[in-house]
Amino acid sequence: MGSILDMCRDAPLVKLAAGSVLLPEGETSGHLYVLKSGSIEVLRGETQVAVVEEPGAVFGEMSVLLNRPHTATVRALTPIEVHAFDDAGSFLRSNPEIAFHVGRLLAGRLNAATTYLADLKRQFEHQSNHLGMVGEVLDVLIHQQDEDFSLGSEREADPRL
Repeated sequence: MGSILDMCRDAPLVKLAAGSVLLPEGETSGHLYVLKSGSIEVLRGETQVAVVEEPGAVFGEMSVLLNRPHTATVRALTPIEVHAFDDAGSFLRSNPEIAFHVGRLLAGRLNAATTYLADLKRQFEHQSNHLGMVGEVLDVLIHQQDEDFSLGSEREADPRL
């Protein structure tokens, strides 16, 4: 598998000035961006949760895949170049290698979050305050299933199954 930047080289490249908002928190755009150069910040409310400078970083995938509003604002800290996909859902469905890359990215994030929460659970499971609820949060994360799941094809079921 090549790098995501190699896979996106034919996609539209957009240059944006520092301060430009790519994804506004709470809105649904259907857009996906892959960073080629520059520095981007991720904000939840007014809190900066990340600064990303790594070429190939992907933004907007959670909103597209969950069909929900953006969970954070993504804003350029410096002039940036991004590959832009206006209909990210169609783009991901027609590019399985990139969709697989995004899936691995999300699985890595989930693994890091659950590892962190599991550590918190071990530290605070005997407390009766909000920190003692970490186990419940982990349980919800691990057992949450999408009720709208479909196989994606309208073909007839395989009779062998």
